[in-house]
Amino acid sequence: MKHSSNSRLKTASNALTLVPLCVALIGFSQSAQASWWEQGASLLKEVQQAQSEPTTPSASASKTSVSSLTNGLSTEEIQKAFKEALTKGSETVVNKLSLKDGFNKDANIHIPLPKSLKTVQDTLNQFGMGDLMNDVELKINRAAEAATPEAKALFLKSIQEMSFEDVQKIYQGPEDSATQYLKSKTAASLKTKMSPLIEQSLNEVGAITAYDKAISQYKNLPFVPDVKADLLDHVVTEGMNGMFYYIAQEEAAIRKDPIKQSTSLLKKVFGGL
Repeated sequence: MKHSSNSRLKTASNALTLVPLCVALIGFSQSAQASWWEQGASLLKEVQQAQSEPTTPSASASKTSVSSLTNGLSTEEIQKAFKEALTKGSETVVNKLSLKDGFNKDANIHIPLPKSLKTVQDTLNQFGMGDLMNDVELKINRAAEAATPEAKALFLKSIQEMSFEDVQKIYQGPEDSATQYLKSKTAASLKTKMSPLIEQSLNEVGAITAYDKAISQYKNLPFVPDVKADLLDHVVTEGMNGMFYYIAQEEAAIRKDPIKQSTSLLKKVFGGL
């Protein structure tokens, strides 16, 4: 009889222990429509709070519930998974834009001629020499494609240097907060590093020669105004804009579904959300 009484008490105790976890799981089930990003932010907050709480019976129960919800994941693992998702997104962008026609045939980021050359293009078109400026436009896009891979190392370094506080701010920030973080951390270095590479690329792909040829023909025409264009600064600026445009697109996709990257860590951390 005594054994039966103890058994009932143990069963009741186990049931009471499971109540907080069941309530928490129901809550997560009801929020299934919420994005993994929002749930990830919530988990980070819960894990951090649980780890900082004093060791009391209630705190221990809280830690058990959080641990169960995250499959025993630590703050470091969640943070690492977040960085891995952003790393995959950045690599996808760089690999895509560095391909032939990555810039040139993409209407979203195609680099047009500088506005200051519009007069040159319109004038040459009138004299049947429009192909000269079309060639320049093609080659400045080729230069951007050739220089894009140099951005990868800067992006990855900035991602790996993110602190826990950075990750939390990005989780809780606007939809492009990760992109803006990368932009703030890499833009100056990216411009410095890409400028000589794009200048070299402009020469290698023949953009400078094509430009000089077009301007030479333009200046031979009567009564045309003088024009000035800084091709290098234009291509660097537009090239960076193109990269960050697609990083923002990747960030939006990652917020919706990090599992599309199919890495074991992302599945482990976010697969149950």
